[in-house]
Amino acid sequence: MGVNIELRENIPHGTNEYPYAQYYIHCCKRPFQYPIHWHDEVEIIFIENGLLRITISNQEYIGTAGDIFIVNSKELHFMSSPGKAISYYTILFPLEFISFQTEDSLEMEVMKPLRSGQLIIKNDISKLGLLRDFTNTLHGMIQINNSDDPRKQIKTRRLLLQLFELLIDFDCLIVSPLAGKNDMQREILIYIRQNYCSEISLQDLASHFYMSPKYISNYFKKNFGITFSQYVMHLRITYAKELLETTALPVTEVAFHSGFANVSYFIRSFKDRYSISPLQYRKQKLQ
Repeated sequence: MGVNIELRENIPHGTNEYPYAQYYIHCCKRPFQYPIHWHDEVEIIFIENGLLRITISNQEYIGTAGDIFIVNSKELHFMSSPGKAISYYTILFPLEFISFQTEDSLEMEVMKPLRSGQLIIKNDISKLGLLRDFTNTLHGMIQINNSDDPRKQIKTRRLLLQLFELLIDFDCLIVSPLAGKNDMQREILIYIRQNYCSEISLQDLASHFYMSPKYISNYFKKNFGITFSQYVMHLRITYAKELLETTALPVTEVAFHSGFANVSYFIRSFKDRYSISPLQYRKQKLQ
């Protein structure tokens, strides 16, 4: 499934009946950054070609062709690429998808501690002995989900369990060293997401968390790899794009609903991001 780089974590992954999703991101020839975010699903990132910088819980990794990274449930992470051609898969699924109702040893010693955050999966498995078997299993799962196989759900579950068997065999499950340490970062992001459609400022953020504007500005850049204003702009532009795609609101209303007080500034910012005006974008999507 091909998608553009604007796919965001607030889009539902999979369906209630089949909570599995895979995305193929490719042909991104200009620099991009996928801003800081998290989701409840586990995410497997498989780099097919190019270079991808991935930061997970403040640890930066540089991935190249063939590398595999795993992001645990609720782990803060962001990604960027320097602008050369790149292609990679992201696979997302909730741990509940491969959990069992029975309280056997797998459930009590592995799945339940993973769901509660007591155990986590190592983020970088690229240099471990499981890589070849893990990659082959991933390829099989990707092919199944690119097909119309009526049994792909049960086959995918089986393959995911094979992946977890490899992770267990190669000691890739560890006691979480970060339990509770990301709470402050998540609280900051939640506050911004709840308020970005209004006139939120760095001073507002600082006051809410009882910090100085200078301190929280530096904290934000250090921990999230992006400035406060860049993150707010990302949220507003992304939401505006969603409104253009899913509603008939006039461009002026889209701007205001997205947190822009000035329509001209919104149009200019939108064109800077997508190289097309909001109205042209909507017409293009309707064709």
